[in-house]
Amino acid sequence: MINGLSGTMMDYQLTLTPIMKRAMQLYPNKEIRTKFGDTMHKVTYAESYRRCGQLAQALKKLGIEDGDRVGTFAWNTYRHHELYFGVPCMGAVVHTLNLRLPADQLIFIINHAEDKVIFVDDTLIKLLEPLAPQLKTVKHYIVMTHGELPETSLPNVHSYEELLAAESGDYGWPEIDENAAAAMCYTSGTTGHPKGVLYSHRAIYLHTMMVSLTDAMGLAEPDILMPVVPMFHAMAWGLVYAGTMVGCTLIYPGPHMQGADLAGLIQDEKITVTAGVPTLWLGLLQVLEAGDYNISSLQRMPVGGSAAPRSMIKAYKEKFGVDILHAWGMTEMTPVGTLSAIKSHMADWSDEAKLDLRAKQGITPPGVEMRIMDVNGEELPWDGEAMGELQVRGPAVTADYYKDERSADSFTEDGWFRTGDVSSIDSEGYMQIVDRTKDLVKSGGEWISTVELENAIMGHEDVMEAAVIAIPHPKWQERPLACVVVSDGADKAQVKAGIYDLLSKEFAKWQLPDDIEFIAEVPKTSVGKFDKKVLRKQYEGYQIAETE
Repeated sequence: MINGLSGTMMDYQLTLTPIMKRAMQLYPNKEIRTKFGDTMHKVTYAESYRRCGQLAQALKKLGIEDGDRVGTFAWNTYRHHELYFGVPCMGAVVHTLNLRLPADQLIFIINHAEDKVIFVDDTLIKLLEPLAPQLKTVKHYIVMTHGELPETSLPNVHSYEELLAAESGDYGWPEIDENAAAAMCYTSGTTGHPKGVLYSHRAIYLHTMMVSLTDAMGLAEPDILMPVVPMFHAMAWGLVYAGTMVGCTLIYPGPHMQGADLAGLIQDEKITVTAGVPTLWLGLLQVLEAGDYNISSLQRMPVGGSAAPRSMIKAYKEKFGVDILHAWGMTEMTPVGTLSAIKSHMADWSDEAKLDLRAKQGITPPGVEMRIMDVNGEELPWDGEAMGELQVRGPAVTADYYKDERSADSFTEDGWFRTGDVSSIDSEGYMQIVDRTKDLVKSGGEWISTVELENAIMGHEDVMEAAVIAIPHPKWQERPLACVVVSDGADKAQVKAGIYDLLSKEFAKWQLPDDIEFIAEVPKTSVGKFDKKVLRKQYEGYQIAETE
């Protein structure tokens, strides 16, 4: 009853099909472009819609039914875009495979998900071929290529374009329950096997609306959007679906992910929004500072996956006028959880005060709730000082892992997801990641945040990357060790002294790293995050002298 009146609502299912149809109906001539070598392939939303219908028809003939998992082993391209819509809108589940994972993890993931078909880019066949004999459920391999099928040892191989060419595209899209699974990703787990996360149509639909809001990523039809975050990483942070829903021109970089490639695409395609992990944008920043590129079209850049250095946020704003939207999320959240938007009453704040906010991971969009909890299960205040485990809930947050007994340890009895991040939340609701629980340094009973040290170290002009890890100490239990990558030609002795001088202005003496090791490169995970477990293994025998 509403004000004494009874009311009923139409049973409208929140699925991906109306998002796909909307783009075709309202923006039929807008383009989806993909960089292949020196050429830019173009397809309109209307053509893409027809091709999605052809894809669904072809998969039906191959025996794909409702709920079947369809794997993708591919770069960010227009064909991968078609799989994002064609597969779930026919009732199957699109399962994006992280091509940077080691072979044993990929084999586990494909077998655990029971993929029936795998779509693979022609340039990635050689990575997939050694795995095929151990893949128990895959019946067909479909190669996405422009020309003839390349030579391959994969069994039951088909050409993507030939399969589509045999179909009309006049496909009757079925009615789908919004709670049915639409997509699937596996976490890039650091311990044990990766964990599977199923996304329902409803979760993706609501997430799509959340991230498109003005105070989130602020996507709109005039935008030219380039998702650089891989489509195999947490569904490209929802950008494929959000960009399609609002009718953006979409630019896919394919395998061209180096700094010069990205700078050229931003300049030539007049990109207004792009998104990815900090390591990509640190590389692009070097290229922009050294080269002659016009990126004046670029307005904002959502950055997540790991903490964006304050110095990088400042450099993009001051040198190029680009707003970095610091973001945080997880595969389990579909995946965006917070974005660092500036509130209206902060408009007159100083540039430094605004930068302090932008360096935080930000506030939640509608549909995400968060809290921080202490070790006793008590909720902590939002005062910017208290630090605890970050927990979240919402309609786009998964309720469990796919066929995985570890679910019980990751979700609370009252329905909150335990992220494993240690965070603080200030009185304005801005969340800041202090560290992962496993990465904190426990020194003499006090916690030291490796993230805060890393961000400060990367404020040095000659530092390209920095990762801080805990090293065992005979007196203090653990002490921090900084592993630093410097620019070519930098004097390491001077850089080391400069880093300590920089840190001493922000941190107490007991929080400073006991030593600084210079390395060629910080190891990365399959999604571009710093892989600290590799560094911990590398320095497991490192001896730090006892200090007072």
